[in-house]
Amino acid sequence: MQANKELSPEQRERLLSTLKTRFERNMQRHQGLEWAKVQAKLEANPEKLWALHEMERTGGEPDVVGHDPQTGEYIFFDCSAQSPKGRRSTCFDRQGQEARKEHRPEHNAVDMAADMGIELLTEDQYRALQKLGEFDTKTSSWVQTPAEIRELGGALYCDRRYNHVFVYHNGAQSYYGSRAFRGSLRI
Repeated sequence: MQANKELSPEQRERLLSTLKTRFERNMQRHQGLEWAKVQAKLEANPEKLWALHEMERTGGEPDVVGHDPQTGEYIFFDCSAQSPKGRRSTCFDRQGQEARKEHRPEHNAVDMAADMGIELLTEDQYRALQKLGEFDTKTSSWVQTPAEIRELGGALYCDRRYNHVFVYHNGAQSYYGSRAFRGSLRI
């Protein structure tokens, strides 16, 4: 991961172009919103632009999924069809990662999201995403887990099967090649 959290002018322009193209191709995700206003927010927040770059770099395909009229913030979610490839095979959090005696993965979802400057989706956000399309039909994604579940060693993940969104549990130390996490970012 980049240490300085700043994009070069070329990276910035390439990312803005990618985000604009995705925005225009998926208007059903953000009806009534205008790209020019989103772009102005992005250009005024270089640290958030860097976070979106990290979402893109790891395969998340971030896109605008809403606007908060109270704060004026635009809401981005990872909108890749399957869980982001660059974030798979991760335990839920550091405690789960360190609990593995053998075959410890390199990363965990909670720390990776924090390093990227994003947050894991909540269960409600995941369900909202699924109303915008069909995601995780072959993969699954860790989601934020209530403290009372995490304290008992568990963590939650979601997917879409049989045209239905499912929420499951696993030990936080588990990881699979088809499980990653989806993030959100408010700008």
